[in-house]
Amino acid sequence: MATSAVSDCKHDPGVFVPVIDRSRCEGKEDCVQVCPYSVFEMRQLSDRDKRAMPLGARLKAWVHGNRQAFAVGAQNCHACGLCVSACPERAIKLSRPSWNV
Repeated sequence: MATSAVSDCKHDPGVFVPVIDRSRCEGKEDCVQVCPYSVFEMRQLSDRDKRAMPLGARLKAWVHGNRQAFAVGAQNCHACGLCVSACPERAIKLSRPSWNV
């Protein structure tokens, strides 16, 4: 975990969580690489994930190997914003989780 990244974190874990826009994510893994708290993981989209996406997004996902980022450790997010800055597709936003509203 990089010291500078930790010092940039603005909140305790769980105050904000990353939300990934499935229509934008191209699975380039930048978020996985920059997150100091291992919030993200690359996974294959399930059939259920794909059915929930609009046709254009499904085609885009197919072109990119049907792999996208998933915030599997969202509760560990400290809202440093590194993932938001690193994502070339601007597919990640930080928002308050439903359990924290």
